[in-house]
Amino acid sequence: MLDLQGLSVSPDERDKLTHPAAGGLILFSRNYQSPEQLMELVREIRALRPQILIAVDHEGGRVQRFREGFTRLPPASRYGEAGDGQPNFSEAAAETAGWLMAAELRAIDIDFSFAPVLDVDSGISEIIGDRAFSRDPFEAAKLALAFAKGMRRAGMAAVGKHFPGHGGVAADSHHELPVDRRPFDEIESRDLLPFRTFIEFGPEGIMPAHVVYAEIDERPAGFSPFWIQEVLRRRLGFEGTVFSDDLSMAGAAFAGNPVDRARLALEAGCDMILVCNMPDAAEEVLESLANHSDAKRDSRLQRMRGRYPTDRQTLMASEDWRHAAELIASINEQQGLA
Repeated sequence: MLDLQGLSVSPDERDKLTHPAAGGLILFSRNYQSPEQLMELVREIRALRPQILIAVDHEGGRVQRFREGFTRLPPASRYGEAGDGQPNFSEAAAETAGWLMAAELRAIDIDFSFAPVLDVDSGISEIIGDRAFSRDPFEAAKLALAFAKGMRRAGMAAVGKHFPGHGGVAADSHHELPVDRRPFDEIESRDLLPFRTFIEFGPEGIMPAHVVYAEIDERPAGFSPFWIQEVLRRRLGFEGTVFSDDLSMAGAAFAGNPVDRARLALEAGCDMILVCNMPDAAEEVLESLANHSDAKRDSRLQRMRGRYPTDRQTLMASEDWRHAAELIASINEQQGLA
């Protein structure tokens, strides 16, 4: 999975997108100017590679790449707070938000967002913080699952992150390699609970964390056969796609150069690797994977494709969209969010 530098596809990026090893594209805020420009960009991408997966980080709160022209979603923690002790309201609000986020992206022909966050907030991690649905693992599980159900109703696959849980470390894996020194049983009884619930739902994707769980494995989870193949696949029974987190992050640097990082992530069990913000490295990784094939992986990736295509104007004229947007606006107002 690659990225783009600007608002359109450059000649060099055209070559990368048509490479046989290019299977996905992730969009960032730098690729967005307006809904109209974004639709044109997606059409340009689809003309080059009709079947390529197009993704974005669009959770809400701090992590929402497209803002002007899209509904401003609150941080995940707000749904439980807005319910004020009424779990039915909180779950309904989370499901509505998941549907609204997914429906607006599907109307642009974007396949999926890397959501929901399944991390349990422990009051330690600033990079997670209010991106988590709750500090209570049971509530986090229920609300994340409701959000994913809303996504599925809109025709979008869900990707739970950051397995097996990023909320127990203070360090930001974008800038350094976090180390979680808790024993396995503590992680299993708390952080893994939302993932277990989520996997029972039959989700399409999971993203491991660039975190070392030192009592269990010296490698970060995204490079660890133990975490991916033993825990995620065998013990939890996950059958969907495993996406690496971005290999350009400092949390992945231990694995060496970008080609080595890609190789180790694939050997550990990742199906698709993200190489962002490093155009030259992305080209090297593409060439190194020119002959890499896996029929099971390709079958899993097919499940990530967006469904239920819809017209943006029709969506925004619908009663479903209006009611959903009003509910989210009321939650934003309640929390004093712009």
